[in-house]
Order: sequence, then structure tokens, then C-alpha cells
Amino acid sequence: MADQTAPMKLVMMIVSDHDADELMSALVEHGAPATKVGSSGGFLRRGNVTIFSGVPESQVDTVLDIVNEICPARTELVPVQTLPFIGDSAFATEPIEVRAGGATVFVLDVERFQRI
Repeated sequence: MADQTAPMKLVMMIVSDHDADELMSALVEHGAPATKVGSSGGFLRRGNVTIFSGVPESQVDTVLDIVNEICPARTELVPVQTLPFIGDSAFATEPIEVRAGGATVFVLDVERFQRI
């Protein structure tokens, strides 16, 4: 049983499918273990990935820097007919610009950490 030697944090990152593989590679390259779980949802109902990484508290800023670099928010043009609006969009023919990409990140305290 491995003992926890430094305060640990669980960094939970929800990112787009588009960015997930590059983010996983960068995290591992920087010594941050990562586990990827598929998920879906959100405004555009696009594929998302949730990545979990347990790191010492001192590495949290490095992980956040990597996420900021690899998962920038961007805009995309989307046909109005594909959006889940309430109401009649029959007259709207022009695509609209929406925010895509980016990341939602949670940093959680880890009360106990064991590597078995």
C-alpha cells in the first residue's frame, strides 16, 4: 500500500472529443497520470471526454496550463435547424456562430490516495 506523501488533487477535465487525445498525450508527457472516460451532452450534443488526473497539489497549475494550451475555446458556424431552440426557427436560414471547444475543469481535494 502506497502512502500519500504530498497533498493530492483530483483534476477533472471535461473537453471535446477533438482535443482529448492531444491533451492525454501532453498530460502523460508531463508526468501527470490520466484516465479518459467518454461522455456526451451539452448545448450542441457533441461528444465530450472526461479526463481524470490525480496529481500532487504542486502540479495543478502545470495541468491547468496544459489544458489552456490544448483546449482553447473557439467559434463555429452551426445551422440553426440543428440547435435545440424552443420556438419556430423555420424562417432562420443563416448559420449562427456558437462557442465550441474549451474545457470545464474541477480541482478537488483528495482525502486519501492509494496505489494498489
